[in-house]
Amino acid sequence: MNDAMDEPDDVDLDRVWINVTAEVWRRRPGWLERTAAKLLRSPGLARALVTTPSLLLPWLISTAVIFGVGDLIRLDTGQPLVWLLAPAVTAVGIAYAYGPGVDPAWELAYSMAVNERMVLLTRAVTVFAVDALLGIAASAASGTVASVTFGWLIPMTAICALTLAVAVAARSATTGAATGVAAWAITVLANRTASGQLTAAITNTETYLPYLAAAACAAAVVLHVIRPQRGLH
Repeated sequence: MNDAMDEPDDVDLDRVWINVTAEVWRRRPGWLERTAAKLLRSPGLARALVTTPSLLLPWLISTAVIFGVGDLIRLDTGQPLVWLLAPAVTAVGIAYAYGPGVDPAWELAYSMAVNERMVLLTRAVTVFAVDALLGIAASAASGTVASVTFGWLIPMTAICALTLAVAVAARSATTGAATGVAAWAITVLANRTASGQLTAAITNTETYLPYLAAAACAAAVVLHVIRPQRGLH
């Protein structure tokens, strides 16, 4: 009697799930997906990659516009604002590479033959690489590309790792994104208070080692939380 009341007779959950699966997988692979499938040697992994929210065209256009505007705006030290924007923007993108509730392929990633660790790793690395290339292109346009390598890529790595760790631990992309942006804002303001410069968070070489240590710890948390488990997730 209780079971009958808990599960309505007019809802066929199996049919709903089949419709969701068909919606995600029905379209024919484009050239980008076919190329990814060849490189990754996995059509399923390629489909998960091209359906990542932060790799879709609207998101990429928005990211490019933000980086472009950041390149045009100069800080009081003469350095482009994109240096401070890149870690926060990429952190949000990384959070939505793990997107329960916002990603149409997230649930399917747990039912594919491909390990969910590999799905998440591929997505996160690709999002990071794409955003890093956009940031480097913006910095190159402003003539500051020589300072990019360690200037903001290392803090960006740390903030992205922290964001992803919070997202997978809280099972919420939004929580991870908010945490990453807040952490970066606090870091920038704290370094400005200590040194008097807004860009100290990316120009102070003494912070590089702590950034790398934080990134390693966050990566360990991610690997622990999504470790393979038997049964339902």
